[in-house]
Amino acid sequence: MPTPEFITEIRASAGHSLLWLPGVSAVVFDDEGRVLLGQRADNRQWTVISGIPDPGEQPADCAVREVQEEAGVTCVPERVVLVRAGKQVQYPNGDTCQFMDITFRCRAVGGSARVNDDESVDVGWFALDALPPLRDRQLFRIKQALSDEPTWFETTTAE
Repeated sequence: MPTPEFITEIRASAGHSLLWLPGVSAVVFDDEGRVLLGQRADNRQWTVISGIPDPGEQPADCAVREVQEEAGVTCVPERVVLVRAGKQVQYPNGDTCQFMDITFRCRAVGGSARVNDDESVDVGWFALDALPPLRDRQLFRIKQALSDEPTWFETTTAE
């Protein structure tokens, strides 16, 4: 994923120090109940579409923008399905980040799934019984988007 310009500017003064960053993920379903996935260019992993909001951008608007930019699909956010802090990630260049992810369930309303930028090498709709290999975190996002449960969040209780 290309690094947004505002993060590049922060990195110029913060060096490789840990940055706490917002992130959004979109679990997008079409009318046939298939889920939209993209195969990332950087690590070849299949994932739901995700990205970093621009300063001042609402998370739901970011989800819609990222799906359009990365996959050529127009979608409408329906609800928040999970909120979770991820683990710290250290990139090959030494930068360290931790993301606060807000995952939205979205409904496709237009467009055609295609590789629409340089962040993905493949994009497609997948039946739930024919998903490509996915990491547990990705499967959990899809599971929560399919459930009728309230928004899922993790807590740490101090004793």
